[in-house]
Amino acid sequence: MNLLLFSAADRLDEQRIRVADHRLQHLLQVLGARAGDQLRVGELGGLTGSGQVLAIDQQQAVLAVTLDRAPPPKLPLCLVLALPRPKMLRRIVRTAAELGVAQLHLIHSYRVEKSYWQTPALQPGTLRGYLLQGLEQSRDTVLPELACHRRFKPFAEDILPGLVAGRRALLAHPGDYPPCPRDLQQPTLLVIGPEGGFIPYEVAKLGAAGCEIVSLGPRILRVENALGALLGRLF
Repeated sequence: MNLLLFSAADRLDEQRIRVADHRLQHLLQVLGARAGDQLRVGELGGLTGSGQVLAIDQQQAVLAVTLDRAPPPKLPLCLVLALPRPKMLRRIVRTAAELGVAQLHLIHSYRVEKSYWQTPALQPGTLRGYLLQGLEQSRDTVLPELACHRRFKPFAEDILPGLVAGRRALLAHPGDYPPCPRDLQQPTLLVIGPEGGFIPYEVAKLGAAGCEIVSLGPRILRVENALGALLGRLF
């Protein structure tokens, strides 16, 4: 945890906050924090700065905070991602927040098993926890917008065209397609399918909504590796 995130509910007053949950355990067990220590802190949705530990024990920690810096800017990116396997979901959602994705849409696909949608990892509170972990790692305070879409066709026909408007829309898909562009300086929408790729029907629907198909090369990558490679290339 590179940033201690807090919210309005943690405030004692304008200058002090109190934490008494997993953040306290991290302070005690990982950082070995003591009274007088200085930590990096950030208010969820707001500024970052420094916090001085005023008091800490097994029940709570009280810090005096000074917030004077803006969080790092988000990427101008809307990421559309076929729902990954549950065991990969945490890493991928956390990575998306860590890399600065502004919007994240998890969608269904023919190659996404329907059972994936039943995983407890998709509970709103659990997903929020994954996003917060990404923010803590990257010293960010602003949660990405996140939405789940359990039906592919309504998403592709009714929602995706609105997301594409005003953005360059790219579909990363294995095959003999033009290479993915580099160093974009414009709002972008990026679609990444399941590890086996989208089926032809889905590719056609995404193309009809305005997505241009691009490739990372001949290798088939795991979704989490493709995500990092694509974002590093695009931005």
